[in-house]
Amino acid sequence: MVDARLSSDVSENVAGRGIVHGVETLHVAEIESPVGTLRLASTSQGLAHVDLPHASGGGLAGWQRRFAPEAKPVDAYEPNRVAAVQLIEYLEGKRNVFDLPLDLRGTAFQRRVWDALCAIPFGKTRSYADIASAVGRPSAVRAVGGANAANPIPFVVPCHRVIAADGRLGGYSGGLELKARLLAMESGQPDDARLL
Repeated sequence: MVDARLSSDVSENVAGRGIVHGVETLHVAEIESPVGTLRLASTSQGLAHVDLPHASGGGLAGWQRRFAPEAKPVDAYEPNRVAAVQLIEYLEGKRNVFDLPLDLRGTAFQRRVWDALCAIPFGKTRSYADIASAVGRPSAVRAVGGANAANPIPFVVPCHRVIAADGRLGGYSGGLELKARLLAMESGQPDDARLL
């Protein structure tokens, strides 16, 4: 499970979001990890985005256009240091719970899905249908898949733990090979658990 403090929706008051003279600061840092280079972005509220190597989708630039179009990106490791350390520990198999403030920005439905993802225990999986039921929309399986794909903070918000009802992996923005490796690592399968 993730022990994280989630910020308010992006449409709410921007007070306290690191906004100086009307411009929000987006602290960006690249780190090397066992799965390749990760690009982290944090606001004053917490970790807001993680770019995976070879990820499909719009990445940080797409997220910023949608949720922080006026933000000023600044290269800054220190605001991302705790997240970087915890991500590396997780990917090295030394951590199974994150303790980070998060700034998750998305629709109300996406945020409900992401909250449900954070409730999936380390080493366990749930189906897209399970998550749809958990958020009170049992027929919204495709919408859950869309919210999963839009997850801006992979690993921490563990969208890799959601699989198809028949046991197939489904999709993953970092690629199915990475998803399979993460699930193997979490389940303690020794031959398949190495991320390197």
